[in-house]
Amino acid sequence: MENVILVIHLILALFLIGIVLLQRSEGGGLGIGGGGGAMAGRAPLTALGKLTWLVAIAFIITSTALTLLAARNSAGSSVVDRLGIDAPAAAEAPDLTEGGSLLPPSTEEEPLAPARADE
Repeated sequence: MENVILVIHLILALFLIGIVLLQRSEGGGLGIGGGGGAMAGRAPLTALGKLTWLVAIAFIITSTALTLLAARNSAGSSVVDRLGIDAPAAAEAPDLTEGGSLLPPSTEEEPLAPARADE
């Protein structure tokens, strides 16, 4: 069922791209530079415009259906559970509470602080 909806979804996507590319350009992308005058109102919707709306609504419906199917199929399990692979054992972290292993080895002859610049 999911594969059928996915194929329909892909066909609708390609069809929607084609329909949008076939429509004539009215200039002023995103409504910029619309101006006013005698052509202030919207033109009546053409057959190609109605078909675009119909395909867009069908595309949204198939998108929602695919989302709901994916959510239902993945409820309560993870990808690793479905693969059947055991999770790797956690590596044991070293005990760094003392901080000694992070510091470079020191000798008793070295001073604890750097020498002053004026000495």
